[in-house]
Amino acid sequence: MSAGTTSSLGGLPPQAMATPLARIASRLRRDPILLLSLLAVIAIVLVALLAPWLAPHDPYSTNMAIARKAPGWISADGIRYLLGTDVQGRDILSRIIYGIRATLSLSVLAVIGGSGLGALLGILAAYYRPLEGVIMRVVDVLLSFPAILFGLSLSALMGPGTTSMVLALGISAIPGMARIARGSAMVVMKQEYMEAGHAMGFGNFYLITRYLLPNCSSMLMIYATLQLGHTILLGSVLSFLGLGPQPPFAELGSMAADGRKFLQIFPHISTIPTMTIFFIVLAFNLLGDSLRDALDPKLRF
Repeated sequence: MSAGTTSSLGGLPPQAMATPLARIASRLRRDPILLLSLLAVIAIVLVALLAPWLAPHDPYSTNMAIARKAPGWISADGIRYLLGTDVQGRDILSRIIYGIRATLSLSVLAVIGGSGLGALLGILAAYYRPLEGVIMRVVDVLLSFPAILFGLSLSALMGPGTTSMVLALGISAIPGMARIARGSAMVVMKQEYMEAGHAMGFGNFYLITRYLLPNCSSMLMIYATLQLGHTILLGSVLSFLGLGPQPPFAELGSMAADGRKFLQIFPHISTIPTMTIFFIVLAFNLLGDSLRDALDPKLRF
Protein backbone atom coordinates (compact mmCIF):
# COMPACT_ATOMS: atom_id res chain seq x y z
CA MET A 1 0.00 0.00 0.00
CA SER A 2 1.37 3.40 -0.94
CA ALA A 3 2.16 6.12 1.60
CA GLY A 4 -0.60 8.32 0.17
CA THR A 5 -3.16 5.55 0.53
CA THR A 6 -2.02 4.79 4.04
CA SER A 7 -2.28 8.38 5.11
CA SER A 8 -5.74 8.73 3.57
CA LEU A 9 -6.96 5.78 5.62
CA GLY A 10 -4.98 6.46 8.71
CA GLY A 11 -7.47 8.92 10.14
CA LEU A 12 -10.40 6.50 9.96
CA PRO A 13 -11.46 4.35 12.92
CA PRO A 14 -10.61 0.61 12.54
CA GLN A 15 -14.32 -0.23 12.21
CA ALA A 16 -14.58 1.81 9.02
CA MET A 17 -12.19 -0.55 7.25
CA ALA A 18 -13.96 -3.70 8.46
CA THR A 19 -16.09 -5.73 6.11
CA PRO A 20 -19.86 -5.90 6.74
CA LEU A 21 -19.55 -9.51 7.96
CA ALA A 22 -16.79 -8.52 10.39
CA ARG A 23 -18.93 -5.69 11.77
CA ILE A 24 -21.90 -8.04 12.17
CA ALA A 25 -19.71 -10.62 13.96
CA SER A 26 -18.40 -7.93 16.27
CA ARG A 27 -21.91 -6.72 16.99
CA LEU A 28 -23.12 -10.24 17.80
CA ARG A 29 -20.87 -10.36 20.86
CA ARG A 30 -22.47 -7.28 22.42
CA ASP A 31 -26.00 -7.16 21.02
CA PRO A 32 -28.29 -9.90 22.40
CA ILE A 33 -31.21 -8.72 20.23
CA LEU A 34 -29.18 -9.26 17.06
CA LEU A 35 -28.11 -12.70 18.28
CA LEU A 36 -31.61 -13.80 19.28
CA SER A 37 -33.25 -12.45 16.12
CA LEU A 38 -30.59 -14.10 13.95
CA LEU A 39 -31.11 -17.43 15.73
CA ALA A 40 -34.88 -17.05 15.33
CA VAL A 41 -34.56 -16.37 11.60
CA ILE A 42 -32.21 -19.34 11.19
CA ALA A 43 -34.73 -21.54 13.02
CA ILE A 44 -37.57 -20.27 10.78
CA VAL A 45 -35.54 -21.00 7.66
CA LEU A 46 -34.64 -24.49 8.90
CA VAL A 47 -38.30 -25.26 9.63
CA ALA A 48 -39.18 -24.16 6.09
CA LEU A 49 -36.43 -26.26 4.53
CA LEU A 50 -37.09 -29.37 6.63
CA ALA A 51 -40.90 -29.20 6.57
CA PRO A 52 -41.44 -32.66 4.98
CA TRP A 53 -39.38 -34.27 7.74
CA LEU A 54 -40.60 -32.16 10.67
CA ALA A 55 -44.35 -32.39 10.04
CA PRO A 56 -45.80 -35.23 12.17
CA HIS A 57 -48.83 -35.74 9.89
CA ASP A 58 -49.95 -35.17 6.33
CA PRO A 59 -51.01 -31.48 6.28
CA TYR A 60 -53.62 -32.17 3.58
CA SER A 61 -55.22 -35.28 5.05
CA THR A 62 -58.78 -34.51 6.19
CA ASN A 63 -60.83 -36.37 8.80
CA MET A 64 -64.10 -34.71 9.80
CA ALA A 65 -64.46 -37.12 12.73
CA ILE A 66 -61.64 -35.31 14.55
CA ALA A 67 -62.36 -31.77 13.33
CA ARG A 68 -61.84 -28.77 15.63
CA LYS A 69 -60.05 -30.65 18.40
CA ALA A 70 -58.26 -28.61 21.07
CA PRO A 71 -54.46 -28.45 21.35
CA GLY A 72 -52.99 -31.54 23.02
CA TRP A 73 -55.91 -33.78 22.06
CA ILE A 74 -55.09 -37.51 21.88
CA SER A 75 -57.04 -39.78 19.55
CA ALA A 76 -58.41 -43.21 20.48
CA ASP A 77 -55.37 -44.88 18.88
CA GLY A 78 -52.96 -42.77 20.93
CA ILE A 79 -52.00 -40.17 18.31
CA ARG A 80 -51.36 -36.76 19.87
CA TYR A 81 -52.27 -33.58 18.01
CA LEU A 82 -50.04 -31.05 19.74
CA LEU A 83 -51.80 -27.94 18.36
CA GLY A 84 -55.15 -29.56 17.73
CA THR A 85 -56.99 -29.91 14.42
CA ASP A 86 -58.69 -27.43 12.10
CA VAL A 87 -62.22 -27.30 10.69
CA GLN A 88 -61.52 -30.24 8.37
CA GLY A 89 -59.68 -32.41 10.88
CA ARG A 90 -56.19 -31.61 9.57
CA ASP A 91 -53.29 -31.44 11.99
CA ILE A 92 -52.61 -27.75 12.72
CA LEU A 93 -48.96 -28.29 13.65
CA SER A 94 -48.21 -29.94 10.31
CA ARG A 95 -50.04 -27.21 8.44
CA ILE A 96 -48.19 -24.52 10.41
CA ILE A 97 -44.85 -26.07 9.42
CA TYR A 98 -45.85 -26.26 5.77
CA GLY A 99 -47.45 -22.82 6.03
CA ILE A 100 -44.14 -21.32 7.21
CA ARG A 101 -42.47 -22.90 4.20
CA ALA A 102 -45.04 -21.52 1.77
CA THR A 103 -45.26 -18.05 3.31
CA LEU A 104 -41.50 -17.64 3.51
CA SER A 105 -40.88 -18.99 -0.01
CA LEU A 106 -43.44 -16.73 -1.66
CA SER A 107 -42.27 -13.66 0.29
CA VAL A 108 -38.58 -14.27 -0.44
CA LEU A 109 -39.36 -14.72 -4.13
CA ALA A 110 -41.33 -11.46 -4.19
CA VAL A 111 -38.65 -9.52 -2.29
CA ILE A 112 -35.82 -10.82 -4.49
CA GLY A 113 -37.67 -9.85 -7.65
CA GLY A 114 -39.14 -6.55 -6.49
CA SER A 115 -36.16 -5.35 -4.45
CA GLY A 116 -33.71 -6.38 -7.17
CA LEU A 117 -35.60 -4.39 -9.79
CA GLY A 118 -36.03 -1.47 -7.39
CA ALA A 119 -32.32 -1.40 -6.56
CA LEU A 120 -31.45 -1.45 -10.27
CA LEU A 121 -33.82 1.44 -10.99
CA GLY A 122 -32.51 3.46 -8.05
CA ILE A 123 -28.85 3.02 -9.00
CA LEU A 124 -29.55 3.85 -12.65
CA ALA A 125 -31.44 6.97 -11.57
CA ALA A 126 -28.48 8.14 -9.47
CA TYR A 127 -25.80 7.29 -12.05
CA TYR A 128 -27.53 8.39 -15.24
CA ARG A 129 -29.00 11.71 -14.20
CA PRO A 130 -31.01 12.27 -17.44
CA LEU A 131 -33.01 9.15 -16.55
CA GLU A 132 -33.63 10.21 -12.97
CA GLY A 133 -36.80 12.21 -13.64
CA VAL A 134 -38.49 9.45 -15.62
CA ILE A 135 -37.49 6.62 -13.27
CA MET A 136 -38.44 8.41 -10.06
CA ARG A 137 -41.81 9.55 -11.44
CA VAL A 138 -42.61 5.92 -12.26
CA VAL A 139 -41.53 5.01 -8.73
CA ASP A 140 -43.80 7.71 -7.29
CA VAL A 141 -46.74 6.30 -9.26
CA LEU A 142 -46.07 2.80 -7.92
CA LEU A 143 -45.74 4.17 -4.41
CA SER A 144 -49.18 5.75 -4.61
CA PHE A 145 -50.92 2.38 -5.11
CA PRO A 146 -51.43 0.16 -2.03
CA ALA A 147 -50.27 -3.42 -2.43
CA ILE A 148 -53.76 -4.69 -1.60
CA LEU A 149 -55.08 -2.73 -4.57
CA PHE A 150 -52.45 -4.39 -6.77
CA GLY A 151 -53.57 -7.74 -5.40
CA LEU A 152 -57.22 -7.03 -6.15
CA SER A 153 -56.42 -5.79 -9.65
CA LEU A 154 -54.19 -8.74 -10.52
CA SER A 155 -56.71 -11.18 -9.07
CA ALA A 156 -59.39 -9.66 -11.30
CA LEU A 157 -57.13 -10.02 -14.34
CA MET A 158 -55.43 -13.35 -13.59
CA GLY A 159 -57.63 -14.89 -10.94
CA PRO A 160 -56.65 -15.34 -7.28
CA GLY A 161 -53.63 -17.53 -6.72
CA THR A 162 -49.91 -17.73 -6.12
CA THR A 163 -48.81 -15.92 -9.27
CA SER A 164 -50.99 -12.85 -8.78
CA MET A 165 -50.01 -12.59 -5.11
CA VAL A 166 -46.27 -12.81 -5.80
CA LEU A 167 -46.58 -10.20 -8.56
CA ALA A 168 -48.49 -7.85 -6.24
CA LEU A 169 -45.93 -8.28 -3.45
CA GLY A 170 -43.02 -7.87 -5.85
CA ILE A 171 -44.42 -4.68 -7.37
CA SER A 172 -45.05 -3.24 -3.89
CA ALA A 173 -41.37 -3.82 -2.99
CA ILE A 174 -40.03 -1.83 -5.96
CA PRO A 175 -40.60 1.85 -4.98
CA GLY A 176 -39.18 1.72 -1.46
CA MET A 177 -36.04 -0.09 -2.56
CA ALA A 178 -35.62 2.26 -5.53
CA ARG A 179 -35.65 5.29 -3.22
CA ILE A 180 -33.19 3.73 -0.79
CA ALA A 181 -30.86 2.66 -3.62
CA ARG A 182 -30.99 6.09 -5.25
CA GLY A 183 -30.22 7.88 -1.98
CA SER A 184 -27.31 5.56 -1.13
CA ALA A 185 -25.93 5.73 -4.68
CA MET A 186 -26.05 9.53 -4.74
CA VAL A 187 -23.93 9.64 -1.57
CA VAL A 188 -21.38 7.26 -3.11
CA MET A 189 -21.34 9.21 -6.36
CA LYS A 190 -19.96 12.23 -4.48
CA GLN A 191 -16.95 10.32 -3.14
CA GLU A 192 -13.47 11.07 -4.46
CA TYR A 193 -12.83 7.54 -5.70
CA MET A 194 -15.82 7.79 -8.05
CA GLU A 195 -14.50 11.06 -9.47
CA ALA A 196 -11.05 9.50 -9.78
CA GLY A 197 -12.53 6.52 -11.62
CA HIS A 198 -14.22 8.81 -14.12
CA ALA A 199 -10.98 10.76 -14.58
CA MET A 200 -9.01 7.56 -15.21
CA GLY A 201 -11.46 6.54 -17.94
CA PHE A 202 -13.07 3.53 -16.25
CA GLY A 203 -16.25 2.37 -17.97
CA ASN A 204 -19.69 2.83 -16.48
CA PHE A 205 -20.25 -0.88 -15.92
CA TYR A 206 -16.92 -1.20 -14.10
CA LEU A 207 -17.63 1.79 -11.85
CA ILE A 208 -21.12 0.57 -10.99
CA THR A 209 -20.13 -3.03 -10.24
CA ARG A 210 -16.73 -2.31 -8.66
CA TYR A 211 -17.44 0.78 -6.57
CA LEU A 212 -21.06 1.92 -6.60
CA LEU A 213 -22.92 -1.31 -5.91
CA PRO A 214 -20.55 -2.71 -3.21
CA ASN A 215 -20.68 0.55 -1.27
CA CYS A 216 -24.50 0.57 -1.40
CA SER A 217 -24.89 -3.11 -0.53
CA SER A 218 -25.08 -2.66 3.26
CA MET A 219 -28.06 -0.31 3.13
CA LEU A 220 -29.75 -2.43 0.47
CA MET A 221 -29.35 -5.57 2.60
CA ILE A 222 -30.78 -3.81 5.65
CA TYR A 223 -33.81 -2.55 3.76
CA ALA A 224 -34.39 -5.93 2.08
CA THR A 225 -34.46 -7.62 5.50
CA LEU A 226 -37.00 -5.10 6.80
CA GLN A 227 -38.96 -5.38 3.55
CA LEU A 228 -39.16 -9.15 3.93
CA GLY A 229 -40.99 -8.82 7.25
CA HIS A 230 -43.39 -6.32 5.69
CA THR A 231 -43.91 -8.57 2.67
CA ILE A 232 -44.67 -11.61 4.86
CA LEU A 233 -47.31 -9.60 6.71
CA LEU A 234 -48.78 -8.18 3.50
CA GLY A 235 -48.84 -11.60 1.83
CA SER A 236 -50.66 -13.04 4.82
CA VAL A 237 -53.26 -10.27 4.56
CA LEU A 238 -53.80 -10.99 0.86
CA SER A 239 -54.16 -14.71 1.60
CA PHE A 240 -56.57 -13.94 4.44
CA LEU A 241 -58.70 -12.05 1.92
CA GLY A 242 -58.65 -15.03 -0.43
CA LEU A 243 -56.29 -13.48 -2.99
CA GLY A 244 -53.35 -15.82 -2.37
CA PRO A 245 -52.81 -19.58 -2.80
CA GLN A 246 -56.13 -21.38 -2.89
CA PRO A 247 -57.28 -24.26 -0.64
CA PRO A 248 -56.14 -26.79 0.34
CA PHE A 249 -52.70 -25.14 0.04
CA ALA A 250 -51.23 -24.56 3.50
CA GLU A 251 -50.44 -20.84 3.91
CA LEU A 252 -50.52 -18.97 7.21
CA GLY A 253 -52.88 -16.19 6.10
CA SER A 254 -55.44 -18.56 4.60
CA MET A 255 -55.18 -20.79 7.69
CA ALA A 256 -56.07 -17.83 9.89
CA ALA A 257 -59.05 -17.12 7.62
CA ASP A 258 -60.29 -20.72 7.85
CA GLY A 259 -61.06 -20.42 11.56
CA ARG A 260 -62.52 -16.90 11.69
CA LYS A 261 -66.09 -18.25 11.79
CA PHE A 262 -65.22 -20.31 14.89
CA LEU A 263 -63.12 -17.66 16.65
CA GLN A 264 -65.25 -17.56 19.82
CA ILE A 265 -65.76 -21.31 20.07
CA PHE A 266 -62.45 -22.70 18.77
CA PRO A 267 -60.03 -19.74 18.88
CA HIS A 268 -56.91 -21.87 18.42
CA ILE A 269 -57.70 -22.49 14.73
CA SER A 270 -57.10 -18.82 13.88
CA THR A 271 -54.91 -17.59 16.73
CA ILE A 272 -52.10 -20.13 16.23
CA PRO A 273 -51.42 -19.17 12.57
CA THR A 274 -51.82 -15.48 13.50
CA MET A 275 -49.27 -15.70 16.31
CA THR A 276 -46.92 -17.58 13.99
CA ILE A 277 -47.12 -14.69 11.50
CA PHE A 278 -46.50 -12.25 14.35
CA PHE A 279 -43.34 -14.00 15.55
CA ILE A 280 -41.93 -14.41 12.01
CA VAL A 281 -42.46 -10.73 11.18
CA LEU A 282 -41.05 -9.70 14.57
CA ALA A 283 -37.92 -11.79 14.04
CA PHE A 284 -37.19 -10.28 10.63
CA ASN A 285 -37.93 -6.73 11.81
CA LEU A 286 -35.63 -7.08 14.83
CA LEU A 287 -32.92 -8.56 12.62
CA GLY A 288 -33.25 -5.69 10.15
CA ASP A 289 -33.07 -3.08 12.91
CA SER A 290 -30.02 -4.73 14.44
CA LEU A 291 -28.29 -4.98 11.05
CA ARG A 292 -29.00 -1.29 10.50
CA ASP A 293 -27.35 -0.47 13.83
CA ALA A 294 -24.32 -2.59 12.89
CA LEU A 295 -23.87 -1.46 9.28
CA ASP A 296 -25.23 2.08 8.99
CA PRO A 297 -22.22 4.44 8.98
CA LYS A 298 -24.27 7.18 10.68
CA LEU A 299 -24.85 4.93 13.70
CA ARG A 300 -21.49 3.19 13.81
CA PHE A 301 -19.37 5.73 15.64
